[in-house]
This record gives sequence, structure tokens and C-alpha cells, in this order.
Amino acid sequence: MLVDALDEEWILSERQVLSLLDWIRQQAGGSRSVYPFLVTLAEGALRPSEVRSLRVRDVVHRSGGSGELTAGCRGQARLVPLRPGFAMFLRGWINDAGLQKDDLLFPDARGGRLSVDAYMGLWEQAQEAVLPHDQLLPWRLGEPVDILRESSLVRWLRLGVDVATVAELAGVAPAWLALRYPYCFRLEATEIDWGAPRSGDTPARAD
Repeated sequence: MLVDALDEEWILSERQVLSLLDWIRQQAGGSRSVYPFLVTLAEGALRPSEVRSLRVRDVVHRSGGSGELTAGCRGQARLVPLRPGFAMFLRGWINDAGLQKDDLLFPDARGGRLSVDAYMGLWEQAQEAVLPHDQLLPWRLGEPVDILRESSLVRWLRLGVDVATVAELAGVAPAWLALRYPYCFRLEATEIDWGAPRSGDTPARAD
């Protein structure tokens, strides 16, 4: 399995993600689908291609306010649970946009798939407006929106969510996570007392 490790410095903090999304939410013009599209990408740690392909029928609301979303990649479908707050957000978006069950969840102005150009310009503007103007910024301006997914996966791992659960939600193998985000799997250095008796050792007999 060949996987490139993603440098830790590229990961966005939760605060940065929220600030970026809030900046985009406040912008007028452009496709109205861009903001909910990016929120869904970050909330569910989905691939952009998966989010662009979602249809209204892929969202199921449950009693109690939660729900689930059916995402798919390369013909493999998986269920992504929706927190009550996010489920309510999607319900509001569907109703406000007047979408029907067979419609794309985040269509462009003509009802087709949202194009990369529709959100990349606004995404770069948000990065320039919100992120620190340091040596990383010129590189970040070319960073695709996939970093929202990556940052969510790292946050879940750091919160202690079971690795197998994170892998299932992301549609990857646990080994992929370990190779992609090695800093989430570092063990603290432990000093070993080599003079201490080991389990199973026979204690020395005092003469």
C-alpha cells in the first residue's frame, strides 16, 4: 500500500475550519450550493467527488433528530451517521432549495453537478481572508478542499475515536490512516527498568 504521509502543519484546526466556512457563508453571489457542500465535506469527512454525487434520497432523517447519509466511492457504498445538528442543517437546506428526492443534493444553477470551478475560487478567497499570512499561505492557496476531509479525520483520531470506526466512516483501511497521519499514532517514549523481574521469572533464593 503506497500512501504519502500528510505533513502535520497542513492540518487545519477546528477553529480554522469553522472560520473558513463562516466566511464562505457570508459571501453573496456564486452558487448557493457551495457553502452547504463544503459543510458536508467537513462534517462527514467525505471526498469532494462523493459529496458532488449525493442526491436528496441519499439523506435519511431518523426520529430523535439524527440521520444517516449514504456515500459511495468506486461502487462501494457506506453509511455515514449524521449528528442531530447537522441533520437539521441538511433538512433546512433541502427545504429552502426546493429539492426533490431524485435531485442532486448540491446542484449548480442548472441542476447539474457542482463544478470544481464553482467552489475553488471562493475557497481560495476564504483561505486568504482567514488563514495566517505566513510562509505557508502561498502554498495553501493551491490546496484543494480535500484538506477539510483530512483535517476532520485527524481531529477524530486525536479525540480518541476508534481507528476502525474512523476508517469505516472515511471509506479507507485502518493501515491507510496510519500511513497518512503517522503523528496520530506516535507512542510516548517509555523508559524500561531492565533490572526489574519479568513475569514468569523465578525469584532469586536468599542463601
